[in-house]
Amino acid sequence: MTKHAIVIGGGPAGLMAAEQLLAAGIAVDLYEAMPSLGRKFLMAGKGGLNITHSEPLDRFVARYGDRAAQVGAWLADFGPDDLRRWIQALGVETFVGTSGRVFPAEMKAAPFLRAWLHRLRGQGLRIHVRHRWTGWSAAGRLTFATPKGTVEKEADATILSLGGGSWPQLGSDGSWQSLLAAEGIAVAPLVPANCGFDVAWSDHLRTRHAGAALKNIAATFDGQRRMGEAIVTETGIEGGLIYALSASLREAIAAKGAATLSLDLLPDRSVEEIARILAGRGSRSLSSHLKSALNLPPIKAALLHECLPADRLKDPSVLAAAFKALPLTLRSPRPLAEAISSAGGVKFAALSPTLMCEAKPGLFCCGEMLDWEAPTGGYLLTACFASGHVAGQGAADWLKRPS
Repeated sequence: MTKHAIVIGGGPAGLMAAEQLLAAGIAVDLYEAMPSLGRKFLMAGKGGLNITHSEPLDRFVARYGDRAAQVGAWLADFGPDDLRRWIQALGVETFVGTSGRVFPAEMKAAPFLRAWLHRLRGQGLRIHVRHRWTGWSAAGRLTFATPKGTVEKEADATILSLGGGSWPQLGSDGSWQSLLAAEGIAVAPLVPANCGFDVAWSDHLRTRHAGAALKNIAATFDGQRRMGEAIVTETGIEGGLIYALSASLREAIAAKGAATLSLDLLPDRSVEEIARILAGRGSRSLSSHLKSALNLPPIKAALLHECLPADRLKDPSVLAAAFKALPLTLRSPRPLAEAISSAGGVKFAALSPTLMCEAKPGLFCCGEMLDWEAPTGGYLLTACFASGHVAGQGAADWLKRPS
């Protein structure tokens, strides 16, 4: 008799898991809470779908920090190069950008997703939308809330790919945490990752400079230095540079109540060069001298005034040092719903190497609902695909085990 599996969640990890099951000759039904599949995936692709990164695998794996060993095992099974070959087999060409990031030739997620769903349906995948998973019945069946009421379904194996807690309007709201905890499956609370942070700006900076871009700067925290750009917002600061340090910043704030980020506003100039330029100010006002001599944008000048006492602005050597290490105190991460991704989730101690829940045999988990995080740059998507590959193959092998 043909075995039957249910996959819950229609993002990249869930679809990849379904594909592995289908390839093993297992019948698969996929259930999705939203009216269509891959909503967060499509949103990620609006500005250009960054699928993966072309850097060497050892550096790639190191991007996963404390979870490098666990995610590295997934990538040994289905890594960045495997992902590119798999995408090409869908008829989607990829290219490497100047930053080393990998994109589909058309840049968008929609053509890629359409081609994939077409192939999956041809392989026999049955898709059911508007089915929100609500747990298990007293008889152990999966329960779903649908527009027509509650339905119950049975399967020989189940794979959950329910996402984290960011962008809940796209379908992944983290409501599954209590359902799994009730089954004795250890879950770390979901927290924001790749997120912005709150800063206690003055009314002047908030009203005059919110939305301004900080270009060509560096930031240092806990021995980590990154180059890039950030955006000043009404509530604080965000952007790629901040996201790259967000895990360390979040943990420091959780431990100490605040974190002080050091900004280098002129990374291409030395402190000595800046001090010489500042010393030649003459009778000009500080603001006009900064603009003419250093070509300083208004937002960088505003940050100096925001973060330094007035008397320190008058000393060229002190001001020069501040350009290279301006302290900015971050009070809290922005809410989880605003974050690009989340950390926390099902703990690896609760899972087998094939991502089966030890407390509930036959139940597998994959994707962002697991307790890992990654920076932007293609690392999130690659690991989601890879975890789905591992869970799908693991579930297929479990179903084919000798009775």
